[in-house]
Amino acid sequence: MASLVLLFSERGMSLAAVAGLFAAHSLTVAALELPTGGLSDVLGRRPVLAMAGALNVVAFGLAGLGTTAWVLTAGMVLMGAARALASGTAEAWYVDTVQAHSGPDAELRTGLARGGSATSAALAAGILLGGALPWLLGVGPDLGARLSEATSGAVLPLSVPVLLGAAVRVVFVCYVLTVLREPPRPAATPRSVLRGVPVTVLGGLRLGGRDALVRRVLLTAAAVGSALAVTELLMPGRTAALTGATGSGAMAYAALSCAGFVCGGVGSHLAPLAARVAGSGERAVLVCLGGCAGGMLLLGVTASTTHLLATALAVVGFCLFHLGIGAASPNENDLLHRRVPSEQRATALSVQSLAQQLAGALTGLAVGALPSGPLPWLLTGAVLFSGALLWLRRAGVRSTPVTTTT
Repeated sequence: MASLVLLFSERGMSLAAVAGLFAAHSLTVAALELPTGGLSDVLGRRPVLAMAGALNVVAFGLAGLGTTAWVLTAGMVLMGAARALASGTAEAWYVDTVQAHSGPDAELRTGLARGGSATSAALAAGILLGGALPWLLGVGPDLGARLSEATSGAVLPLSVPVLLGAAVRVVFVCYVLTVLREPPRPAATPRSVLRGVPVTVLGGLRLGGRDALVRRVLLTAAAVGSALAVTELLMPGRTAALTGATGSGAMAYAALSCAGFVCGGVGSHLAPLAARVAGSGERAVLVCLGGCAGGMLLLGVTASTTHLLATALAVVGFCLFHLGIGAASPNENDLLHRRVPSEQRATALSVQSLAQQLAGALTGLAVGALPSGPLPWLLTGAVLFSGALLWLRRAGVRSTPVTTTT
């Protein structure tokens, strides 16, 4: 995350070309999100996770070593396919395993919260490490220059974090294949996969139309996706305006992003406590999303000034926003998993992810047409607050998942 854009620029790609590379990634994820979720539900979690890891090894290798547009495009497309395969699959494996061991009423929220905390901690550490490695290779004896010269320019200092990511994925694949075990499921044949994936995808889509709680989760995901898109698009410009230069602004944004990931991890850790204090998972989602909306409001009212107090309030709003998302997500997904049968679990998570991504993409286009200043922040905050209000009424949570007929 920290070095890809700069690496592509070092390879001679223009800003428009870099945007095209990331668009290829996003479009691949959107196109494959539902089919790969269905594949995970039909074929199994373990083989799909292994495929995702293997594709990422190749993708990161191409992105780190590629010097031409078509090679880099291939790397980003494979990275998108890997993300689609992995989306929701590990979480579905966890829920399947816990329920197989402890029954359908097993407690899920604590494990989901710990998983969210681990993810946030990894993102915070990774973005700092990925940003620091190229700089460290350039100090002292300038190992980065020697590495680039020894490889005839194939490996740049900015390539190192990406190639390190590929090495991590090799470890991931080995772990999945040797350690990960999943509950027994019917043996899959090529014919059952080809027939089962479309049926599972359609069943997952129908859940959102038939079940009020699932529909709330999807609408909430869309609201959160809109808010995330605004922060990712507008915060780099705000930090650059604050510091007075793009370079220092990028460093400030990296530090702020790290703080956001840390707050998200803390929020995930506090998700079970939030449910106990609020009285239920639904009320916890309501309170946490209300906090997110409050954070967006602070970011909105401080958008037109760089005064010290306004800057401090903006940082508080940014951290509050991520803290609320971190605390809301495990509670939402705990409710979702109790509503969705195992054979549609990964598909439901893929639909949730797709709702978030599509809403974010549409919001990004809309923000580009709006005037700068408080308006984009306040409008998105209102959308997020509307998403919180969806949880005012209880949906009558059932322990037994609903099933869909085809």
